[in-house]
Amino acid sequence: MSEEIRAFIAFELPDSLKESLMELQRELKGQVPQGVVRWTRPEGIHLTLKFLGQTPVDQIEDIAEALSSACAPFSPLTYTASGLGCFPNLRRPRVIWVGIEDPAGELSELQKAVEDACVESGFERERRAFHPHLTLGRVRRRASRGQRRAISELLQEREIASLGTVTVRKVSLIRSELRPTGAVYTTLREVKLHPSPT
Repeated sequence: MSEEIRAFIAFELPDSLKESLMELQRELKGQVPQGVVRWTRPEGIHLTLKFLGQTPVDQIEDIAEALSSACAPFSPLTYTASGLGCFPNLRRPRVIWVGIEDPAGELSELQKAVEDACVESGFERERRAFHPHLTLGRVRRRASRGQRRAISELLQEREIASLGTVTVRKVSLIRSELRPTGAVYTTLREVKLHPSPT
């Protein structure tokens, strides 16, 4: 039986955006009830395109090839990190995130191509609509209704300016190892996006 690893496909973030996210987290930490949110380490924040879950190691090369084919038609693309929100909704905040603006729809097109390639490689299709975001933290299950309401009100009131515009030049296949100190990420493969011929 093949060894399995936990894996996903994502855009990695530049250090400048990670620093902006860390600063935003620092501000929010001082405004939400203490100990209610498990904050994501900035170095562990990615813009996820497809979560693969448990993945056989001997399938990595096939996934990388499928990913390369999926990305071949795409040029480098640009997105802006802006706005606060939560999943599943403001009444029941569970995941706190920074939104991603994709006005031209290029990011959604690329994600669809990656999703289709993964389905052809034997992975299940994601049933939820793609909602690009950067996860800042997760509300703990033990949070009371009042604490959740406080978080919801903060997210509605707190306006944030753009945290930065990023040009993406590659897509990464990443391994995630869950450890007591937090997840450890290892980039297994990178697929470059190629500029359109002029």
